[in-house]
Amino acid sequence: MRLNATLFVSFLLVGTAVIGAEPPVPRFAPWGVSLADMDTDTRPGDDFFRHANGRWYDRAQIAPDRSFIGIDSVINDQTDRDVRAIVEDMAKNPKSGGAIGRQVGDYYASWMDETGIEAAGVAPLKPWLARVDAVTDRAGLIKLFGTNGYTSPVDFAVYPDLANPTRYIAYALQGGLGLPNRDYYLLTGAKYDGFRKAYRDYVIRIQTLAGINDAAVKADRIIALETAIATAHWTPERSRDIALINNPMDRVKLIALAPQLEWDALLGHEGLGALPTVIVGQTTAIAAAGKLLDEVPLSTWKEYLAYHFVRTHAQYLPSAFDQANFEFFSKTLRDVPVQRDRWKRGVDQVNGALGEAVGQIYVDRHYPPASDAQMRELIANMRAALQDQIEHSKWMDAPTRKEALAKLASFDPRIGHPVKYIDYSPLSVVRGDALGNAVRADAFDWKLKLARLPHPVDRTLWNMTPQTNNAYYDPTQNQITFPAAILQPPYFDPAADPAANYGSIGATIGHEIGHGFDDQGRQFDASGKVRDWWTAQSAERFKTRAAMLVKQYDSYEPIPGVHIKGALTLGENLGDLGGLETAYAAYRRYVASHGEPKVIGGLTGDQRFFIAYGYSWQQKLREGRLREQLLTDPHSPGNYRVNGVVRNFDPWYAAFGVKPGDKLYLPPDQRVHIWSD
Repeated sequence: MRLNATLFVSFLLVGTAVIGAEPPVPRFAPWGVSLADMDTDTRPGDDFFRHANGRWYDRAQIAPDRSFIGIDSVINDQTDRDVRAIVEDMAKNPKSGGAIGRQVGDYYASWMDETGIEAAGVAPLKPWLARVDAVTDRAGLIKLFGTNGYTSPVDFAVYPDLANPTRYIAYALQGGLGLPNRDYYLLTGAKYDGFRKAYRDYVIRIQTLAGINDAAVKADRIIALETAIATAHWTPERSRDIALINNPMDRVKLIALAPQLEWDALLGHEGLGALPTVIVGQTTAIAAAGKLLDEVPLSTWKEYLAYHFVRTHAQYLPSAFDQANFEFFSKTLRDVPVQRDRWKRGVDQVNGALGEAVGQIYVDRHYPPASDAQMRELIANMRAALQDQIEHSKWMDAPTRKEALAKLASFDPRIGHPVKYIDYSPLSVVRGDALGNAVRADAFDWKLKLARLPHPVDRTLWNMTPQTNNAYYDPTQNQITFPAAILQPPYFDPAADPAANYGSIGATIGHEIGHGFDDQGRQFDASGKVRDWWTAQSAERFKTRAAMLVKQYDSYEPIPGVHIKGALTLGENLGDLGGLETAYAAYRRYVASHGEPKVIGGLTGDQRFFIAYGYSWQQKLREGRLREQLLTDPHSPGNYRVNGVVRNFDPWYAAFGVKPGDKLYLPPDQRVHIWSD
């Protein structure tokens, strides 16, 4: 199976004045956030998230087809509408957009053709299941493990080499589960027993719909196999450790690790046969998967492959398959009561298969070029602030500081959209063949990655589409990327008060830059190579701060009995804290140049900065979605990304007069400082 994922990954914010023109008005008057969302009856020092968002939280109703509501869902909904207009135009008039328009339109139209999908029934499945049925030995099984569309206990990815980030290399990683991660198989208690019972019912249902006989007996064998795989899987926390997952192996070592996987054949089927070396991630999990090939009958592995092909492609099949997928994965696991409208899921489908083709049109329609210049100016100011913080850091000694400054100097920001887009012309999209289009799109994406292997790393490539409301840091290239879709109010509004922009998009920029110096990112040097450039003294001081933050977050319990995993979320928590520190420093640089801002609505500039930060994490989740996040996601829930951060930051105490006795108050010696000491 191919893993399409990235491993691990002064600005004057008022518009240019025009004589005689009305001044620009922020989307959220009067200065950049919705004041009606605040709960001023809640003291900032008791619950700052609620102070900034409490009235909104009380009245917010999560849409029945969503697992959360918040700033991100507002932007996501708007982006979905923008993309819908694009793909529906192309579906109705496929010739209007040239070759790109035809591919986009045909892909979307095929997904939306529910009548045609129902009429086809299970016929599109039969050739794929016949290939499983035809397997008679382990060689045939290994071939399907390495064939597009089928699930394998080992996933593969192509990514820059950790030892030499100018070249690509393949990674072998643990995989093969149907549930979100190992915890869903192994945790005890009524809640998880219920999940597992519902999963068994789902496995039976999916097989029955596909016409597979003896579905209940086979479900028990499939789940037993998945449980054995899960038992050997590494925890998410352990999988974050760069030193543990960076294991380059030649064929001799691969064969010694897991001879049962027949590496020469497996890599050949994956298209990786010419590679002399593969980086193996979770070594013991992959070794255990190999042993299962000896211990588990071939017939059970075939049942596993057939089930997983149907499961992973259920949405392209008749509605009964699609509904079964929704009932379990969304309704049971995430508490989402209603399936999303088909057009919304169609937008997701096209974005996944032809993302940059859609993105090229999206940028033309919705991304003002002026945003580029403004964002680059803001980033420059953030870099200057972080440089000053590094230069004056009390815990970083001179040799480490020199390396840190070199890394900051080599930092590469990308804004809005790629400088060149993916050429999708080799991808065959056939109107009326939803399942085939999906499989071919997945194969195209993998072939695209394979084609890059012999060449130097292309630093212009993006791992997100322009229409993605998100951002990321790539440690191997020392790059941050901010797609066009995130550069909208309230994250970024050129007409807003500077305090609002620095507290929202500024803190997000600081977060992404800060990933270069978090517990993972700090292991990469200025060139993107994994190298220990820290002195022992500076490393120990950093680890002491990080351990304090882990302890703080371990104590938070969003669901009774389910805590935040401080070690799993450490990198993001460090990014949040360091990002806020840097954004505030950049804002104070702005104030030093332009004068102390006036009070607006009784709020000082500093208070507006922090309220904007809290507002930017406005979020409310269903319990099932929250549980999944706590078990699998390296990001803390939104309210803890506010309260857990500000209580460590001295200027927040000063801005709101937070004192001992307030619920968020931490004594100074218990506060974690990354760049603000």
